[in-house]
Amino acid sequence: MPLNYVTTFGNTLRELYGQELTSDDLFHSNTDIQLINTKDLKIPKLTVSGYKDHTRAADFNSGTYQNDYQTVTLDHDRDIEFAVDPMDVDETNQLVTVANIQRRFETTQAIPELDCYTYSKLFAEATRVGAAISNVAPTEQNVLGMLDDDLCAMEDDGVPLDRVILYCIPSFKKILKNAEGIQRTLDVAKAGGIDRRVHTLDDIGKIKTVPSARFKTAYNFTNGYAVATTGKQINYILVDPEAQVSRVKYSYIHLFEPGSDSRTADRYLYQNRRYNGTFGIDELLKAGCRINAAS
Repeated sequence: MPLNYVTTFGNTLRELYGQELTSDDLFHSNTDIQLINTKDLKIPKLTVSGYKDHTRAADFNSGTYQNDYQTVTLDHDRDIEFAVDPMDVDETNQLVTVANIQRRFETTQAIPELDCYTYSKLFAEATRVGAAISNVAPTEQNVLGMLDDDLCAMEDDGVPLDRVILYCIPSFKKILKNAEGIQRTLDVAKAGGIDRRVHTLDDIGKIKTVPSARFKTAYNFTNGYAVATTGKQINYILVDPEAQVSRVKYSYIHLFEPGSDSRTADRYLYQNRRYNGTFGIDELLKAGCRINAAS
């Protein structure tokens, strides 16, 4: 009989993703756009005309509207299975063994890969819609000016800065922490020592640090995940999560016990599959995303 570990270890899995998946916020935007009985997402694109001068002696002016859809298809369908020899499993402690296998796979493969896919696909989508991508190397002397220019441009385009997230690698965060012109208040008398971290920046919503290995422009997903030959380091992404849609449609995790069918015979069979995608909303991502990456 197959044991459904999506159900059995549901709380553990959610904790792992919430704690380790740095791109988690991107999967909770645009909650009105759902995948139902399909692999496609239909992103609404409703446009309306503006006011016209009112003439008191006449009827109201006629307006126009157009309701189109941007249709995208999930493009990251992944699976793996492990055959586990029962001699390697302590039958009196089977669930702990399975949990350890699950945890190791999630933390070393599944979670990092989902970050790698999401950020590299966001970079590809930003390139497709013509969002601003800078290749200027950040330094302590220029970093605040770079971010000021990006935030000014986003605010000028009407992007709500309190929704914007700054994703960045640790070395960029170090540059930002030591930037020329940055102002901070240190309370050396406060219990617990001195906190030199940069928690917020101006009006943006939050800062999230991403391991540099998960923050490349392109990956090869042939066997697990690896940086593609064309992959370059991303230093930071400023993005309004509402300018994109990231979804996991299907997550399947099962363990089949020995003798469940002809394939399992005298072994345990662990299976894991995930089906997901990340897409920019054309008219929003161009204004709502700014990226700095190596050339």
